Amino acid sequence: MHQPLRYAYNTNGCTNHRLSDALRLMADAGYDGVALTLDWHHLDPFAADWKEQARKLRGELGGYGLGCVIETGARYLLDPAHKHQPTLLHPTPEGRQRRVDFLQRAVDIGAILEAETVSCWSGIQPPSLTRSEAHQYLVEGLVRVADYASARGVSLSLEPEPGMLIERNADYEALLGSHPALQQHLRLALDLGHVWVTGESAPDTAITQYVHRLGTVSIEGMARGVHHHLPLHEGDMAIPPLLAALKAVAFRGLICVELSRESPRAHLAIPESIQLLQALEREINS
Repeated sequence: MHQPLRYAYNTNGCTNHRLSDALRLMADAGYDGVALTLDWHHLDPFAADWKEQARKLRGELGGYGLGCVIETGARYLLDPAHKHQPTLLHPTPEGRQRRVDFLQRAVDIGAILEAETVSCWSGIQPPSLTRSEAHQYLVEGLVRVADYASARGVSLSLEPEPGMLIERNADYEALLGSHPALQQHLRLALDLGHVWVTGESAPDTAITQYVHRLGTVSIEGMARGVHHHLPLHEGDMAIPPLLAALKAVAFRGLICVELSRESPRAHLAIPESIQLLQALEREINS
């Protein structure tokens, strides 16, 4: 008997929907979980009632039988004028502290939601920093967040992102040797499309190579070398080998469909995505 893979949908792909409505669409479509991008409109981590929001959401997830992962890539949550800023690489201590505070709050929310992991990324190296300085700031911030997460029983994962300081899985692997806390507590948020963009390996090979460190997996359509998240039937990255590899290693975490450009048609993209994935999975099993 083949155990089915577990799929989730990322809320950064349904920003035109209330979170409660998006969850209902996901549950009705047959998803096993949600990848929750913390943002002002989908559980604001800086709202005065963030704990109440999280507890209410925990009840909703339980009612639908949905697991979750927490994703921290909101574009303008911390700075309304600068996308994804400040990061752990910010030139000022105040900027880096703001990102640490946010990630620690994400961990707190993850604890309430019993999230399978909280994912984050490094950020783009600022022109004013050397690579060595940026790497030092990243390690310092990640160690603080990793220790905080470990103390609360929450998994922390890092997502390599094209164009960022940590953009390849090999960069993540090298980072682990920078501090024992990272080697022990920092898992990999593997975006299969990102592997296709950077070309560092075949995406299915990355699954096998990093299976023992996987915290969560993201999937989408992708064209080689172009970092645009596309519907699963678009681009030139083959999806069946990825599902086959995930089944071969018996991955039981959430496989998150991330279509941040599809919000205007999320009511269609949510069911379309899982229907395609399940159809491809059935072909693999047959």
